Amino acid sequence: MTLALVLSGCSYMPQLSLPSFLGGPSDKPKPADLQPNPNLLGVRASWTARIGNVGYPLAAHVSGNTLTLASDDGTVTAIDATTGQEMWRGSAGARIAAGVGSDGKVTAVVTRTNDVVALENGKEIWRYKLPAQGYTAPFVAGGRVFVLAGDRSVTALDGQKGTRLWVQQRQGEPLVLRQAGVILAVGDQLVVGQGGRLVGLNPINGSIRWEVPLATPRGINDVERLVDLVGRVSREGDVVCARAFQAAVGCVNAARGQLLWTQKAAGAEGVHGDAANVFGAESDGKVMAWRRDTGQRAWMVDSLAHRGLTAPLVLGRSVVVGDSYGFVHLLSRENGSLLNRLSTDGSAIAAAPVVVGNNLVVVTQNGGVFAFAPQ
Repeated sequence: MTLALVLSGCSYMPQLSLPSFLGGPSDKPKPADLQPNPNLLGVRASWTARIGNVGYPLAAHVSGNTLTLASDDGTVTAIDATTGQEMWRGSAGARIAAGVGSDGKVTAVVTRTNDVVALENGKEIWRYKLPAQGYTAPFVAGGRVFVLAGDRSVTALDGQKGTRLWVQQRQGEPLVLRQAGVILAVGDQLVVGQGGRLVGLNPINGSIRWEVPLATPRGINDVERLVDLVGRVSREGDVVCARAFQAAVGCVNAARGQLLWTQKAAGAEGVHGDAANVFGAESDGKVMAWRRDTGQRAWMVDSLAHRGLTAPLVLGRSVVVGDSYGFVHLLSRENGSLLNRLSTDGSAIAAAPVVVGNNLVVVTQNGGVFAFAPQ
């Protein structure tokens, strides 16, 4: 998965380990050898498609049976996820920095020139210049497009005209993640991640209703103090569980603005879950399950150590994660044991897996789109 840090105009790229960035050794740990595939869960290839290369924090968007994706070069593509056939294709006019967000009608992305670009059936309908770069896919709902920028500001735009409705500005930090953050709706609230806090906003005017810290900055330098919340999140009813980068995983009751629990965790990708557990992958490749009600560990497996795992997807009786070598691993929700392994084109899985109808869909950095269906 793509991960970078931006610090005073410089970047910290994923090819370097953190010790290397601070002057230590740069050798990557050896990825764990793959165990034999037990093939305990019947899955077949359903269809494949292709978009351009993906080297930014892609969020594959699902609306009904429509899968919307964007590639580095600015191309935005909608695919019928039942057949894999292209429905429409459009262009943002510049390279993509964040996407894709959609309500099934209006689709929005953010370009590397800081433009929010909205399309309808592949045709551009408006664009809006942000004051700061965005790394999080726009959230489109209620006739509005909400954008979380790298400086932690939130901008609300009219979905049809692109006019600015409001901006909620927070104090920026010297170091931010070039990675998707947290933005979603819970009831009549817009819930966003700002620094180490989960914040509930009034979507009408951007006023803050509550804020809850999942992690508090600590350390003596900006790298150690970085606690941005990262997508994806796990939502069950009013409870939202999220990860603070390399610091913690926690759950918040978004209806009351109440912290339920936090646990120390050293991961860089988001979480997913079900009514019983929250699942996530640590930066060293351990896959973890925490009890949703208490935060206590339910299980942990290290069979995928150092394989560069995506955020997970809960699907049926499995927890699905992709890795940096083009494999998709289906683990048991009960104990993390391997149920099946699927292969793609050998390039890294570029986005957290999604489910569309009866299909599990993954996208690779080389632009391969692979759909798998249970047998």
